[in-house]
Amino acid sequence: MSSTSFNAAVSILRTLHRIHRQLTDLKERLDRGPRRVRAAEANVKRNEDALEKIRAEAKVLRVATDHKQLQLKAGEDKIKDLRRKLNAAVSNREYQALLDQIAADEMTNSILTDEILEALEESDAFVKNIAEADGTLAAARQKAEENHAEIARQEPLLRADVDRLEAELRGAESDLPGDALDLYRRVVRQKGEDALAVVDNQCCDGCNQQVPLNICSQIMLGKPVACNTCGRLLYLPE
Repeated sequence: MSSTSFNAAVSILRTLHRIHRQLTDLKERLDRGPRRVRAAEANVKRNEDALEKIRAEAKVLRVATDHKQLQLKAGEDKIKDLRRKLNAAVSNREYQALLDQIAADEMTNSILTDEILEALEESDAFVKNIAEADGTLAAARQKAEENHAEIARQEPLLRADVDRLEAELRGAESDLPGDALDLYRRVVRQKGEDALAVVDNQCCDGCNQQVPLNICSQIMLGKPVACNTCGRLLYLPE
């Protein structure tokens, strides 16, 4: 191989490696788009579930509080009735029994009153928690919409870049000499876009293993050579 054709082959390999790396980056960015959308949608769902859970707990508390308030009202009505009976008592025994019953019912009502006050305070806390969860959900939905819009805007641009680079790749591949092209295609079939590596300081940049001197000599003579360790097609730095 002449010096000119050798330099051309090495330049083509460098170009091919650059294109492969750029294509890998673009395809990874394309793959990240749907993952970001799914992650944002999952975050919205988590926040929806959290809000629904808080609302359900608040509803249970509200129903329980309403029930206790009805119990308290019934207890107060019962005490009023007992006091009317107290005024009409015909014996000390009946009078004392009514007094004891009133005292017991007042104690029950006092406990109910304390429980209702605690429940009302807890309900106020639920109102705050619901507002915070609602705000978090709104922010998550907005973020998901922004992600979707950004990815929808970027995707056609990225795909256009991929199409352009794939066309450039095909052109560069067609410029490779026959023996180098055969090895290149074989390595690409095995390793895909990770098929090439530069030899830097007598080391393969793909696997960081030392390249024997006889292999380096073959590369310097313009022969297509693959790394003995990782199988990548090797080329010299510029």
